[in-house]
Amino acid sequence: MKLKTLVFTVLCTLGLNLPAVAKEVQIDKVVATVNEGVVLQSEIDTIINRVKSRALTDGQSLPTDDALRLQAIERLINQELLMQMSERMGLQISDAQLDQTLMMMAKEQGGTLADLRKTIESSGESYQAYREEMRIEMTTQQVLRSNVERRIYISLQEIENLLTILEQQGQTNEEYDIGHILIDLPADGNAQEIEDAKVRAEKVIKLLNEGSEFKRIAIASSGGSKALEGGQLGWMSINEMPTLFAEAVKGKKAGEIVGPLRSGAGFHIIKVQDIRGRQVVETVEVRSRHILIKPSIILSEEKARSMLAGFVKDLKEGKADFATLAKEYSEDQGSALKGGEYDWTDPSTYVPAFRDTLLSLEKDQLSEPFRSNYGWHIVQLLDKRIADKTELAKRNRAQQMLFNRKFKEESFAWQREMREQAHIEILVDE
Repeated sequence: MKLKTLVFTVLCTLGLNLPAVAKEVQIDKVVATVNEGVVLQSEIDTIINRVKSRALTDGQSLPTDDALRLQAIERLINQELLMQMSERMGLQISDAQLDQTLMMMAKEQGGTLADLRKTIESSGESYQAYREEMRIEMTTQQVLRSNVERRIYISLQEIENLLTILEQQGQTNEEYDIGHILIDLPADGNAQEIEDAKVRAEKVIKLLNEGSEFKRIAIASSGGSKALEGGQLGWMSINEMPTLFAEAVKGKKAGEIVGPLRSGAGFHIIKVQDIRGRQVVETVEVRSRHILIKPSIILSEEKARSMLAGFVKDLKEGKADFATLAKEYSEDQGSALKGGEYDWTDPSTYVPAFRDTLLSLEKDQLSEPFRSNYGWHIVQLLDKRIADKTELAKRNRAQQMLFNRKFKEESFAWQREMREQAHIEILVDE
């Protein structure tokens, strides 16, 4: 990881025989040290300005600049820790991966990469700076997934239990739009610290019940990961929430405040912002096969791409067999031995680049090489169907719900553990 400069000044001396005149110009300054890394004032300013701009657009009031500054520092400390972990893991996001993600984002907004760049620059931001922020975001998300997923175990009995619950709920299963505020505690908090945190949580609940804006209070007070987004966790079913939240929220009405709920992290305050019936839609399922080539120190990005382009050419000309190529070259161990084939699958379970490429194909059509987080692929759509409510689909859904719940719980616990092991110092202005 590229190290940030700690503190630097420019000394300007005029003349050789004149008295030395030095002018100190502060370019940037360190606000916090995180192990061997730092948090800079310029990074804090960028986050604060973005939050203010978004609030102005949404007509939302904000807490004081001091509260925003503290939240920005907390976010940047967590980000720095994740980036340091990515360096230890040797994890990097290439330009090809970054461009692929940005193109997908532009496509989702109904435009091109050039349109996205124009939008960013018209808002006064640097496109290059935006690209690097996206690279950091992608890196930290990959680090989080890699380290948290290995902590998650879902037993067959858990799936069976949830399937029973879902069967009992039938089509009345509901989704909740959740707001969240965390009054956090140190892991080894003493009795007085616990009591103080509980008092703060009760004061927050009192303010909310008196009509204070939830988002504003969350930005000012929450220690949760979504604090700067106003504590907005979004829509989720009871079965996707952390267990602590699910038990407290079930049966509540829209607008109700729930809490304080005590966990090892501190005291949680939940607002049920809205409730809706689960949207039931017909699901498209696809059967496909693919070949994955992973770039490495030995195999460059371009070499991996051109290798697959050669496969596409040979396949279209009838000079090669897909299954044979997959068995010999594909680095997806789960499908290579089956000739690269995936059985019927809901494409939404695939990473965006793979999903979108697959859904753009006609039956039997072969894609050109494309990049995902895993490497370079070619994929062929073998068939497509409208999924019925099979037991497999229900089981997959139950397993995904359990995974979502456990991922939320374990990601918070893992980041907390990582932070407790780190040396962090927030510097005070003289």
